[in-house]
Amino acid sequence: MKSIRVATFDGPGAEPVIREVPWPKVGRKAALIQIGACGVCGTDLHILKGHWPKPLPWPFTLGHEISGVIVEKGADLATDWMDLPIAVGSKIMIPPFMPCGECYYCKHYPEHANRCQTPVYYGRYLGFEKSPHLWGGWAEYVYVDLEMLPGTKIYKLPDAMPLRLGALAEPITSTIRGFARAQRMGGFKWGDTVVIQGSGPIGILAIAAAREMGAGRIVCVGAPEEPRLALARRFGADATVDITQARTPAERIARVRELCGPRGADVVMDCTGHPTAGPEGIEFLRDSGFFIEMGQFTDAGSIETNWHRFVAKDITIMGSWAFTANDLALGVQMLWQARDRYPWYDMQTLYPFDQDGVSRAIADAMAMRTVKSTIVPFPQLLEV
Repeated sequence: MKSIRVATFDGPGAEPVIREVPWPKVGRKAALIQIGACGVCGTDLHILKGHWPKPLPWPFTLGHEISGVIVEKGADLATDWMDLPIAVGSKIMIPPFMPCGECYYCKHYPEHANRCQTPVYYGRYLGFEKSPHLWGGWAEYVYVDLEMLPGTKIYKLPDAMPLRLGALAEPITSTIRGFARAQRMGGFKWGDTVVIQGSGPIGILAIAAAREMGAGRIVCVGAPEEPRLALARRFGADATVDITQARTPAERIARVRELCGPRGADVVMDCTGHPTAGPEGIEFLRDSGFFIEMGQFTDAGSIETNWHRFVAKDITIMGSWAFTANDLALGVQMLWQARDRYPWYDMQTLYPFDQDGVSRAIADAMAMRTVKSTIVPFPQLLEV
């Protein structure tokens, strides 16, 4: 019987273990997807550091920035979420969580369906009492079944889009949603000066999103110079502030004001999630400026200490958490239309799908030796 290799973790701090799970029987409205590339996200790192605030079903497989190719498909699965036709051989991406479409928030507040009370996570239904998959992208294949979990959504990538590029669709979508909400509220206008706090993957992608959506001058605050701040400038940051050089908040505020003008920036987006970044970022702003908090790991800590709760609740300050189902198509479109304008692949450091490769991908991401560690189970798929 054929099987599928998956990288599982037995708990925080554990080394990855390559295990085998049975090859699924593909249902009539299901698909088996061969993974082309899957990024290492900050959320993955937080989980492996033991920061997740709720119990998790260890062991399981991490990885949710997925792009791949359909290798088996049920007869009744004919289109993706955007009604584009799909078939065996179609390139697709799937988001880490998908609104159910039935709960109170999905029905009454579709623009905030990211606050769905019963979201769908693919991979929890392979017939295991305790599935080895939670998100499951650090694996050879992932299985989705729209009949068993109707809230499941998949998105077709352009036929000519390389899967390495498609693996960036999920993280860039979050930044697009944040800026788009700011635009609808009149807080981000064409030509505005934008400061991006953080030079990790989300920060780098936020630079590209801000540029594509009309930003004027862009300043990135982060570290280290190599590989991150140097890449930030290549992605379109007009200037960078190295927090290892400007070590105190006062020094960083003064430097940003030098670069943006004495009144400060029009828009600040915090992509770090660090508890001190928000108060500091507010001081980067001009009076009546617009602050976007993009820190994604926002449920940890007590009510007294976790100021990021306004992000997790997706309320207007403006906290902007993740994305809704329709937002994902915008991420795919932006990546495709801007495919030749940014050094996308220079973000990604590729690792083989084996125990050593997964371990190195995680360690290098935690040590900030990479911008986007990316695990590649089938290198040949990247050439298609």
